[in-house]
Amino acid sequence: MNSKVYIILLNYNSADDTIECIESINKNETEVEYEIVVVDNSSQDNSIKKLEKLNNIKLIKSNENNGFASGNNIGIKYAIENGAQYILLLNNDTTIEKNAISILVEQLKNHNELGIIGSRIMYYDNRELINYCGGDINWLKATSIHNNYKEKFNNNIEKFFYTNFITGCCMLIKKEVFEKVGYLPEEYFMYYEDVDFCIKVKEAGYKLGIDTNSVIYHKVSASSGGEDNAFSIKWGTRNRIIFINKYKKYTKGILTLVFFYLTRLIKIVLYSLKNEKEKKEAVLNGIKEGRKFVKEI
Repeated sequence: MNSKVYIILLNYNSADDTIECIESINKNETEVEYEIVVVDNSSQDNSIKKLEKLNNIKLIKSNENNGFASGNNIGIKYAIENGAQYILLLNNDTTIEKNAISILVEQLKNHNELGIIGSRIMYYDNRELINYCGGDINWLKATSIHNNYKEKFNNNIEKFFYTNFITGCCMLIKKEVFEKVGYLPEEYFMYYEDVDFCIKVKEAGYKLGIDTNSVIYHKVSASSGGEDNAFSIKWGTRNRIIFINKYKKYTKGILTLVFFYLTRLIKIVLYSLKNEKEKKEAVLNGIKEGRKFVKEI
C-alpha cells in the first residue's frame, strides 16, 4: 500500500500564497512521505512563471477555471492514478504547524470508520482565534456552522472528536471514499461543495473527525477578496438555493425557504440603505442564477 500523502493545492492568481504554503509544508512536515500537487486553475497573472521555478512539486495546468471542486478533482484524479491511499485537500492560503499532516494520517490509520479527518484551523493574522474546530449543519438555515468560531482555543476542547462537517480548507481523505461516493460535486463552482461532500460521505457510512493537535493557519477567503464581498455573496446565495433543493429531505421544508428568502430581502434592504449597490446586485444575481440552475436540473 502506498501510504504517501498526495497534497492538493489549488492556485488561482495567488502564487505567493501557494509558495508560502509549500515552504511551510516542507519545513514543518517531517514524519510522512508526501507529494505536493499544485493545480493552477487557469490563472490570469504570472502565477505559472513563479510556480514553474519550484522543485519537487507536480504542477498541473488547467486550461479553464471551472471552480474549486473541479480544480481539486483534477488533482485528486492524478493522485489516485498514481496509487494514492491518502489525499489532502489544503487551501493554498494556509500554513501548517509541525507535523500537522502526519497527525491526521495517524488518525485515519487508527480509525477504520473515518472517511475524512480535519485539522484545527486558526486565523493566520490572529493565531489565538479559531476559524474552525469542528462543524455542523443548520438545516433550518441550510448553512454550515464552524464550532468555536473566533474563540480562543483552550485545553477543554477534546484532542480528537467526531463532527458533522469538515471545511474544504483542510480535508485528509481516504482513497476508498472517492471510490464509494465519487469526486467533489462541481455544480457549485465555489462554496458549499465541502458541505455537500461531507453529507455524501456520511450517507455512505463513514464518520468525520477532527484532531486538534493538527494545526493550520488560514488567511481566510484570500482568493475571493475576504469574507464579505460581492463575489462571496453572489456564489453563497446561488449555491444555497442549489443545496436546499438537493437536500430538501433534510431541511425544514417551507420554513427553510421562508427563512432564506426573508433574510435575503433584509440584506437587499440593508445594502440599499448603505448604498452598497454591488453587494445588493450580488444577492439578486445569486438568487436569479440559483433558481435558474434548479429549474434546469
